[in-house]
Amino acid sequence: MGKVFLFPVESDTSFVRLTPKKPLNFQAFTLCIRVSTELNSQRDTILFAYRTQYYDELNVWQEKGGRFSLYLSSGSGVLFTLPPLSTLPTHLCVTWNSSTGATAFWVDGHRSMLKIYKRGHSVSPGGGIVLGQDPDSYLGGFESNQSFVGEITDVHMWDSVLSAAQIKQLYEKQSNALSGNVLDWNSLLYKIYGNVIDVSANV
Repeated sequence: MGKVFLFPVESDTSFVRLTPKKPLNFQAFTLCIRVSTELNSQRDTILFAYRTQYYDELNVWQEKGGRFSLYLSSGSGVLFTLPPLSTLPTHLCVTWNSSTGATAFWVDGHRSMLKIYKRGHSVSPGGGIVLGQDPDSYLGGFESNQSFVGEITDVHMWDSVLSAAQIKQLYEKQSNALSGNVLDWNSLLYKIYGNVIDVSANV
């Protein structure tokens, strides 16, 4: 039995704020979530948002047309063509390393091709992490037509790039799979706002 955040309808008021175990002040990361949605590629859909006072520091999207993207700070993002999300759970991870710029998406344990993005960049601390909305200001400025609708579970984040074997363990929910040292779904600190349902399901 596991915890699931269910976002039942489009909204500009419903979201979950996550409290990390350590500040997001790093030069590499792995972010993993398990997602189910019927939105498919009908519109831009935010999957994960971390914003400081003035910048979208780290955003992950499924964009209209089906591509997936990572945005770090201001400017352009890096885009990947991946299988679309569906009502069946998809285990989605993003890895990034500042020293090389190497960036990849992982879908159900399989890595995309690598792309080079934001080499030498650092993720800045002092922001807020949000599931379900894209903040255009600090924890505000939401738009319903970008909101997430569906289920999110198994959110983990590390301040390093995990190996392929470690990501596969997470996808397969192996008993020895690592828990995140920045966000750990097994001991997650969070607060729900609006119409988000915290349910337990056999996931």
